[in-house]
Amino acid sequence: MMSPVPLTDVKSGSSKIIAAKSKTITSPLLLKLIIAGAIWYIIYHFLAPVTGWITHGLLGLSSDSHLGSAFEFFIFEVPKILMLLVAVVFGVGIIRSFFTPGRTRQLLAGKQEFVGNIMASTLGIVTPFCSCSAVPLFIGFVETGVPLGVTLSFLIASPMINEVAMVLLFGMFGFKVAAIYVSAGLVIAILSGFIIGKLHLERFIEDWVHTVKLGETQSEQIRYRWSDRVEIGWIAVKEIVGKVWPYVLGGIAVGAFIHGYVPQNLMASIMTKGSWWSVPLAVILGVPMYSNAAGIIPIMQALLEKGVPLGTALAFMMAVIGLSLPETIILRKVLKIQLIMIFVGIVAVGIIAVGYLFNFIL
Repeated sequence: MMSPVPLTDVKSGSSKIIAAKSKTITSPLLLKLIIAGAIWYIIYHFLAPVTGWITHGLLGLSSDSHLGSAFEFFIFEVPKILMLLVAVVFGVGIIRSFFTPGRTRQLLAGKQEFVGNIMASTLGIVTPFCSCSAVPLFIGFVETGVPLGVTLSFLIASPMINEVAMVLLFGMFGFKVAAIYVSAGLVIAILSGFIIGKLHLERFIEDWVHTVKLGETQSEQIRYRWSDRVEIGWIAVKEIVGKVWPYVLGGIAVGAFIHGYVPQNLMASIMTKGSWWSVPLAVILGVPMYSNAAGIIPIMQALLEKGVPLGTALAFMMAVIGLSLPETIILRKVLKIQLIMIFVGIVAVGIIAVGYLFNFIL
């Protein structure tokens, strides 16, 4: 496949439109994608019977034993989650080829509060963002006049409403749980950003941020060939899955241990719906953890199987991926400690409220 043409002239910083020679997907490329999808589906479909045969038939482990239950959970969930990761990261990589950080800044610049919070939260789902890019994104938003509250709505939604988490939740628990996760994340991002905007906390942005100039941003929509977009999706798979697979194995190993060895009554007694402290405790435990959706969802699944309420488990997961300690430390470079504390506090209260709400209605 052809490599994408460079997007900008490095010396001048001027934007270029990449002319698309083909706006439609070609037949050979489509055929390859269909064949790859069919192979993926066949392997995924037979995971359960194959892992059952390996556990019980080949190794002779009983599903009633601690080891057999934990082992079957592990060897089933590892390929399942990795296959789901490959599929969703590939698809989202293609979707993200239609967006750029510069384009996002332009869409949000000058938007009024609340409308801007909604747009920022929605764009946060599909715009590339990781902890390492928090500082340049924040500076770029400030430079182009995006209000502080709108900026923070984006910085909350982008990691919290994680496309990997969304698809894994759908694959493991169905549409209802995935929809609850997305809607709850959007509400938290919108309202948190709106509240912070109304508090007028711009004085707590580090002074040096206002003096930094990132140069001209890209002002025109990039147009790739479909072969380029597919290559971008595959590069995303190699980069993202290549980075997160240790977390996948670690998360599934912890989940397998909980699944096989932790008594159900123990988990249910610690985190029951009737315990008012269970949701805040889940958030407190989740904030300092350094993990991601791929690693934390298997643990969430095991907790649910042991009787932990959905709202409590969801609050734990959202605290881990939405209020991660590394991201908070990185944001400290551009935000004063007062704003960091307000930011974490408001988001944490939102997550706790979501946990209580879904424990109450489900």
